[in-house]
Amino acid sequence: MEGYHVKEYHQPVKRYCQTMDLKDDPALIAEYRRRHSCEESWKEIRDGIREVGILEMEIYILGTRLFMIVETPLDFDWDTAMARLATLPRQQEWEDYMAMFQQCAEGATSDEKWQMMERMFYLYD
Repeated sequence: MEGYHVKEYHQPVKRYCQTMDLKDDPALIAEYRRRHSCEESWKEIRDGIREVGILEMEIYILGTRLFMIVETPLDFDWDTAMARLATLPRQQEWEDYMAMFQQCAEGATSDEKWQMMERMFYLYD
């Protein structure tokens, strides 16, 4: 494995890590992956993510477990940004569209689906 290139910013950033589980169905997981491809993901959703101040977002998968990394400027306020994201065009439509694959409550927002993770280790200075 070669690893993944990390985007360079000319400012310090914050990182948020979240997790969510998909339904345990290989066909649904394959379709979820397809719908998140560059060709299939909705431009309005990508634009909205950037509009609320998110610099980068990556989603990783292992089996049914998703792991998301979000990078933001230092002055980013998560709660304010997620409240705003939920009101942007097509955002709830996207969440409802994706819900058939996810282990989540019907009508859940992105912020309700993804669970924030706590960092418990890093290479201490």
